[in-house]
Amino acid sequence: MKQIARSDLRSMSEQAANAVRLRSHRTLHEELSDPVQRLAIAMEPGTYIRPHRHPQTWELLTPLKGRFVVLQFDESGKVTQRTLLGDEVLVQEMPAFTWHAVLSLDEGGVIFEVKHGPYQALTEEDCQQWAPPEGGEGTKEVMAWYATAKPGERFPG
Repeated sequence: MKQIARSDLRSMSEQAANAVRLRSHRTLHEELSDPVQRLAIAMEPGTYIRPHRHPQTWELLTPLKGRFVVLQFDESGKVTQRTLLGDEVLVQEMPAFTWHAVLSLDEGGVIFEVKHGPYQALTEEDCQQWAPPEGGEGTKEVMAWYATAKPGERFPG
């Protein structure tokens, strides 16, 4: 039996707070080749998730602790949907090919993700070109925009 306890969430959050990427994760699947990928991701405010898509799978997100903004985009980078996970919405599933990004709002936030495997690393083709890559110049500005972005808007950069 596999479990994630509250003490695991605290430990993951401590690890994330001390990590360069401000993230840590714990998988429930055994191998990257498993047909279903299941993982908890501790995400501290300030961690950057570039808008991306998964062409091979849907993706289900649910907060275990904290709140998260989930933005969905069209091909041009216009916001099509904004969801605040952790308040009224507790589970969100997005179809394959959905452009999206996540912003952690709370210290100690942990989100749980489920999607089809096997694991496939993101390619440049599956990342929105208007947004800088992780570690690139301008990520703080993009994250500040995520915090207020509304449907119909595009990043002003």
